[in-house]
Amino acid sequence: MKIRPEQFKNHLHKDLLPAYMISGDEPLLAQESADALRLAARQQGFSGRDVFYSDGKFDWDQLHNEANALSLFAEKKIIEINIGNGKPGDKGSKAICELCANPNPDNLLLIVAPKLERAAQNSKWVKSIESLGAHIQVWPITGEQLPRWIKQRLHASGVDANQEAVQILAERVEGNLLAATQEIEKLKLLAVDGKVDATTMSSVVADSARYNLFEFVDKILMGDAQSAARSLRGLQNEGTDAVPLLWAITRELRILVKASEQVARGEHSDWALKNAGVWEKRLPLFRRALKRCSGPHLRMLMYQAGAIDQAIKGIRKADTWDEMTALVLSFAGSQILKPSNVKLLIEN
Repeated sequence: MKIRPEQFKNHLHKDLLPAYMISGDEPLLAQESADALRLAARQQGFSGRDVFYSDGKFDWDQLHNEANALSLFAEKKIIEINIGNGKPGDKGSKAICELCANPNPDNLLLIVAPKLERAAQNSKWVKSIESLGAHIQVWPITGEQLPRWIKQRLHASGVDANQEAVQILAERVEGNLLAATQEIEKLKLLAVDGKVDATTMSSVVADSARYNLFEFVDKILMGDAQSAARSLRGLQNEGTDAVPLLWAITRELRILVKASEQVARGEHSDWALKNAGVWEKRLPLFRRALKRCSGPHLRMLMYQAGAIDQAIKGIRKADTWDEMTALVLSFAGSQILKPSNVKLLIEN
């Protein structure tokens, strides 16, 4: 079965299904859906959690062994598989189908993937998950939907903002949901009696940190490597967590990867970028980045971002900020990352 994201919260109050897949290219919404499922699973007795990351070297037999291993404490657990490119390959497809064909009642299967192409959506492994459990497809919030989404978020946070104030915030974040969420957190602290008008909203969103997320990402897309690296260091010194920064970088990389694939098939770059979700006023920035970064280079950067994500989660030992700096410099045009470097970083 398929469940729309807005229906998922109510679904989680019921007995959980044996398997779930969450897919989509909006990191914040996908992360929130996955977190909500993990919380509901813990409340229903799934106290353990085994996390796997599918890449070219992943041993799918390991997944089979863990799924069938007996716990010494007889605990129920979540088997979570992160498929970074949305393509598990033949071995992965077979392994997932086998898990779905013979579900273990003490396991809950969770698969997290980016937006799936049409062929993947019709694949046997995806259909197996949908037959046994549910598929939650997370779609980006469009420009027309954003004010309503912000209004709902503000209301859920106990903030009452008029329509003019909501529109100001929508224009400021330009479709970046993570940035919108950060501004809403600030408003929760600064709103007098929980009410926000246009004047208050303008003041709050203009009072950004010296090194803010918006300018940081724009400097990367612009190709200003030195300035982007300084902003990254400034954000680090101000105590900014690495997770939202990596989300922001990865979000733009995914857009560019998708657009580069369409350009390679003969589409015009502006059409490809718009089709990938770029707003009109941000086209020059993305156009510049797309011209600077080839398709293989962008995919290499995505691979490196995945390695940094593993470091943040403690799966591999590495200096997260040093690797983030290398990623930012390479994305912005300073050719310090090459496939051989990335291979070494992944293996560490």
